[in-house]
Amino acid sequence: MAGNNECPTVEGRLIYYYIVLHRRILLSTGPIDAVPVPAGTAVGDVYGPLVPEGGSCVDVTDLNPPPSPDEVFRYFQTLPLPQLTTRQQPPGEALVGLPVIFFTDSPTTQLFTVDIRGFTVDIAATASTYSWDTGDGVVLTTDDPGAPYPNETITHDYSSGTYTASLTTTWSATYSVDGGVQADVPGTTTTQGAPATFTVLQARTVLTNPYD
Repeated sequence: MAGNNECPTVEGRLIYYYIVLHRRILLSTGPIDAVPVPAGTAVGDVYGPLVPEGGSCVDVTDLNPPPSPDEVFRYFQTLPLPQLTTRQQPPGEALVGLPVIFFTDSPTTQLFTVDIRGFTVDIAATASTYSWDTGDGVVLTTDDPGAPYPNETITHDYSSGTYTASLTTTWSATYSVDGGVQADVPGTTTTQGAPATFTVLQARTVLTNPYD
């Protein structure tokens, strides 16, 4: 309740001023004192004025503890993490015998600030594992996002055909509460990027001038 009462400020603690009041309830045995009961009052209804019993500063810190790691993890699973885009080289059509290069140029770190029961929680998410489904039954698992030519680190050889590749990203994170010490979020979550479809062609030599 609003008032002029001030409580001491203690770092790391929540201290509020509480006023205790009571009001009578009509019992099945009738009124408990001489206070008149208004007509129409049913058993279990309150009646009469609010009576103050006093007030005091109360430490309520333990009634609202900081978010637990598991609570932060539940929030982490609901964050709008990006769906990383699958890139491949050469773009469009590829050739048998020429490895296809995979990589993603989407952001691999994200920062979020969420409110959990009045606490400010900063969550730093990082893409930690990349699973590249090549579309021909092979899954390449890496800990880096790959790179385009000439610094390619993730490649795959194909036979001729049309393939659809996709990228599943596993995210881990750290968090801090109210600017405190960082800790690991006890779990990971995943996002699925949009697939990329491409054709691999078989190149054949053709004799165009038998006299050369």
